[in-house]
Amino acid sequence: MNSYTVTVATGHQWFAGTDDYIYITLVGTEQCSDKTLLDKPLYDDFERGAVDSYEVKVGQDLGQLVLVKIEKQKYWMQDSWYCRYVTVKTPSGEHVEFPCYRWLVDDKNVVLRDGKARLPQDDENILVKQQRQKELEIRRMTYRWKEWQPGFPMSIDANRHKDLPRDIQFDSEKEVNFVLNYTKAIENLCVNKFMNMFQSSWNDLADFESIFLRIKNTNIEYVMQHWKEDSMFGYQFLNGCNPVLIEKCFKLPDKLPVTHEMVSSSLDRNLTLEQELEVDFVMLFLFIYCYGFTLTRINIKTCLFFWFQAGNIFICDYELLEGVSANCTDLCTQQYLAAPICLLYKNTQNKIVPIAIQLSQTPGKDAPIFLPSDAHYDWLLAKIWVRSSDFQIHQTVTHLLRTHLISEMFAIAMFRQLPAVHPVFKLLLPHVRFTIAINTKAREELICEGGIFDKANGTGGGGHVQLVQKAMKTLTFRSLCFPDMIRMRCMDNNEEMPKYFYRDDGYRVWEATKSFVSDVMCIYYSNDERVQGDGEIQAFVKDVRNFGMQDSDHCGFPKCLNSREELIEYLTVIVFTASAQHAAVNFGQYDWCSWIPNAPATMRKPPPNQKGLATLSLIMESLPDRGRSSWHLGAVWALSQYQENELFLGMYPDEHFTEGRVKAAMEKFRKELAGISESIKIRDEKKRMPYYYLRPDKIPNSVAI
Repeated sequence: MNSYTVTVATGHQWFAGTDDYIYITLVGTEQCSDKTLLDKPLYDDFERGAVDSYEVKVGQDLGQLVLVKIEKQKYWMQDSWYCRYVTVKTPSGEHVEFPCYRWLVDDKNVVLRDGKARLPQDDENILVKQQRQKELEIRRMTYRWKEWQPGFPMSIDANRHKDLPRDIQFDSEKEVNFVLNYTKAIENLCVNKFMNMFQSSWNDLADFESIFLRIKNTNIEYVMQHWKEDSMFGYQFLNGCNPVLIEKCFKLPDKLPVTHEMVSSSLDRNLTLEQELEVDFVMLFLFIYCYGFTLTRINIKTCLFFWFQAGNIFICDYELLEGVSANCTDLCTQQYLAAPICLLYKNTQNKIVPIAIQLSQTPGKDAPIFLPSDAHYDWLLAKIWVRSSDFQIHQTVTHLLRTHLISEMFAIAMFRQLPAVHPVFKLLLPHVRFTIAINTKAREELICEGGIFDKANGTGGGGHVQLVQKAMKTLTFRSLCFPDMIRMRCMDNNEEMPKYFYRDDGYRVWEATKSFVSDVMCIYYSNDERVQGDGEIQAFVKDVRNFGMQDSDHCGFPKCLNSREELIEYLTVIVFTASAQHAAVNFGQYDWCSWIPNAPATMRKPPPNQKGLATLSLIMESLPDRGRSSWHLGAVWALSQYQENELFLGMYPDEHFTEGRVKAAMEKFRKELAGISESIKIRDEKKRMPYYYLRPDKIPNSVAI
């Protein structure tokens, strides 16, 4: 008679324990054991956080232990049980770890592989091959694609959070009840008395301070004090909530007929607007052509002067908002959107400042170009309109589409195509934690028809859907690769654009993440042929392209992966998008958007179509009323909070990997991230406005809020 010692660990979540019957079957390469009862009900086993051990007697030689089957059967009342892991000590003294980290619901069972990750081509035993295939068949029936809205990335086929598989639900649904959280936020912020005061305008800009009785920080107070300044307006394009739109401008678009005469008073390098725009290429070529290629010392200095002095014009174009329907869910309040174009300039103090704003995509007499030299309220109102438009793009495209929906798409494909034993599944699982759940709750309560989004946002009532549909037509895989996204906008030169902390910190986190992914993947993929021969990883990539992105021709998502380097980049995109990119555009919302005039969620008067009409009264009538301001404030506060027991980048408490080489790679990753965090802390000590959104110790592993 052979004796196996079986150790079973129960989860620490609330209600993780069970009083049900738990059975185990050990499966070896030669034989399998009889089903053995591990616990008798009400004997205090399998309680929350418990680690229980049992002896399992087996009459025959099982051979090499390859599978463990756990079954749960109802005793009195049906409950769920969360199993963390099972460890088996064999008669020879070998300890075999079987990671689980899953819920057993109702009278269900789970079959576990040992913790060593394996590619499909490495499985030789027929039993494990069959189990691998069976697991995927069950997963594909459980995790089904569904089109929530036409033109969106595909999402999970579940209408409510409680309809999701238990393994991907929040531990407690109360944790992510948007209505409850927003109400709690409004109470915490002491703005209860305003939340139903729709159609009631504020009297003065200073009145917005009345909803800031509590919860201020350094950044918020600085924004409140300096939001009207052109330098603060420009700084937000680099390091605010939406630092992904600004791009270098080499040629003015025809739809923005700005002349040198209009902006000359804003340029401080004694160059014309045309020289600032074209010198990087055209003027340098002409200079060399005129002087020949035998340059004197003086000519070289002059050439370098033009090369480095010019190229200081940047642009932000909100053309995606053109034609998008404004919120009309409240018949008592007309709401408006605009699709502005903002021209920016880097002055000799290396500050980004606006030099021209057109509030329409169509030039003409009804679309004046507003300038810093205009009347104070004309210029202020134009900037407010740009900030409102930026808020719409940020919330719907930068945040919702490019982090939430894209991460969910990757997560669904992962569950459908990669078994738990696959190294890529083990790598990605912490980075999709609660992502499908948060998005399902958002579709259930936040962005649905009549949801919270409709209460305060100018694109509510369907405009946000149109905006995502338009943005999907230009979304590409390369635009999700952080270095490529920066280069595409010609914002990669640190000397030309200093103090772009989103870029600088993002590069460091991207490289650290890519190095970690590479360290892990190189353990399992020794060459490109190993990637090409992995049918599961190829199916995963194909599922993302063909179903998640609905086989879009323009998207550039790969249909297959042909090299190890392609695989590493692909997985880095997934991890970075879910962690760093989401953190960069989510957790600063309260800092930058809580001061309502700096980020109006809606506008109640149309954009001005001529100069000289703006007054303080018009601005107050345009900005959100008291009720919408309160809902907006509650929203950005709630969305900026971390989850309870948040897991930050590099934290992997669930040991899906058991191999020492992977654990060493994780430790190396954590040390590198800690170094980045420390250097950012030191830098921020000297700053009036610290930039900490990409500090690794503030980056959650996944999109979960």
